[in-house]
Amino acid sequence: MNHKRTIAAAALAMALTTVVSAPVHAAGKEKCYGIAAAGQNDCGNLAGTHSCAGQSTMDKDPGEWKLVAKGSCESMGGMLKDEAKKRYEEKKRNG
Repeated sequence: MNHKRTIAAAALAMALTTVVSAPVHAAGKEKCYGIAAAGQNDCGNLAGTHSCAGQSTMDKDPGEWKLVAKGSCESMGGMLKDEAKKRYEEKKRNG
């Protein structure tokens, strides 16, 4: 019984460490849309056609993003999420 408690405690500690450290890793960063090279995006896109990193198929797709230092996105030629969403919605409406 003691062995099961040890395993459960270790699993809980691991889960809590992951949850607590994830926001710390992203601190001082922001999602920057439209700057990722093909296959270099950080996660899912605005279109919802994929949900994983490295699955973008074209350079500088406005629906794909990379995590960059906060405040540096626009100077890199990218856009923040609100602007990217506006452009994506306009593109959908206009075909």
